[in-house]
Amino acid sequence: MDGKTLILAGMALIMTGFLLVFIGTIVSAIGSGEADVEGGGVVMIGPIPIIFGTSSRAAGIATVLAIVLTILWIAAALLSRRG
Repeated sequence: MDGKTLILAGMALIMTGFLLVFIGTIVSAIGSGEADVEGGGVVMIGPIPIIFGTSSRAAGIATVLAIVLTILWIAAALLSRRG
């Protein structure tokens, strides 16, 4: 893969994220009056995840995401050592 392909893929992912947030905002504004909102996320600093969430369910999903991201980070580190 060359650099241009990676840049275009990254830009496409960013634009897709913006589009999904925009669509979600429109759908929630049009929908019925009240909804339960939960949120969570993972901040990766190297191989160390920092997990946060507004509920135990959101934090659990973020924990699974952190485990997957850590495994991907380790795999990428090991693969880059070979090449």
